[in-house]
Amino acid sequence: MATQTAPTGEELRTLVDQARTSVARISTPKGDMVFSFYPDDAPQHCAAFIKLAGAGFYDGTAFHRVEPGFVIQGGDPQGDGTGGPGYNLKAEFNDRPHVRGTVAMARASSPDSAGSQFYICLDDARFLDKQYTVFGQLTDGFETLDAIRRGDRMTKVTIDPSTNSG
Repeated sequence: MATQTAPTGEELRTLVDQARTSVARISTPKGDMVFSFYPDDAPQHCAAFIKLAGAGFYDGTAFHRVEPGFVIQGGDPQGDGTGGPGYNLKAEFNDRPHVRGTVAMARASSPDSAGSQFYICLDDARFLDKQYTVFGQLTDGFETLDAIRRGDRMTKVTIDPSTNSG
């Protein structure tokens, strides 16, 4: 897969604006999960996710990590937790808590090492607060979240208009 580039300049501004009125839909054979974005708290991470989704980057990738009662993690084109989009994002740690359904970017030991891998909390994980960039919150599909097992694939990730006005 071709190396991606992080959004900058006008592209970044446009994608952040899109995050304000959009949701992400992660389609799997077990159902869909939908999450809203936090563009004011994590603009670069929201924009990067939207750009990668729009490029089809996530389509067909697996949830390579599933820790019951903790998180599911995906977004690695390698499928083993070592891959990424070819760039790293600067951390955008914020005050959003890690609760059930929180969507945040995974990273290596360096705070500025996030790329494409993300996780969704299966339960509250407040010990992660302010150490990872929270950029979204699951709004629908909790039954799908609970059904995901290691190796399950994202058939398609799309960015859809939000049905909420705020």
